[in-house]
Amino acid sequence: MTSTSHHRHPAEVPTLADPATVPALGLLQSLWSRVASHAPRYTRISPAVLRVCIGLVFCWFGVLKFFPGASAAEDFAIGAMTELTLGFIPGPVCLILLAVLETGIGLALLTGFLLRWALAAFFLHMAGVFLSLLVMPDAAWHTAAVPTLEGQYVIKNIVLVAACLHIAADELTP
Repeated sequence: MTSTSHHRHPAEVPTLADPATVPALGLLQSLWSRVASHAPRYTRISPAVLRVCIGLVFCWFGVLKFFPGASAAEDFAIGAMTELTLGFIPGPVCLILLAVLETGIGLALLTGFLLRWALAAFFLHMAGVFLSLLVMPDAAWHTAAVPTLEGQYVIKNIVLVAACLHIAADELTP
């Protein structure tokens, strides 16, 4: 009995490991090889790239706080800082202090000047930012596991913390 099946023998089936049978894969492998050849160089400059990028973000968001109404997180930030300072610092002063702090951290990250002080200030600032999830639960959470937009705005800062840990490790490594 002869087989009329259209199935190929397993050895004849093209695989993803065979670039000759899948031209696009060969192109991807070529591109990947080119990118991989630059990895050691990027490894050396990645702390500086992260430092500058985070510095830009902090400067941008910090400067916005100098202009009442310009920052989307303004009300949440003022509320959190007012709660954290037990109401001793008035809202408008909180906003100016946050603007100065964030802009200062941003400038230090951008320039590398006073970097260790800026990193210390950054981590203290992030502690306050994450505390806002606890001191303003009604504004930060819909339910226990569902953050509001403001809560999401805070939670995404975990990525900035991870990036600044990389920057700090680079700064502190002899």
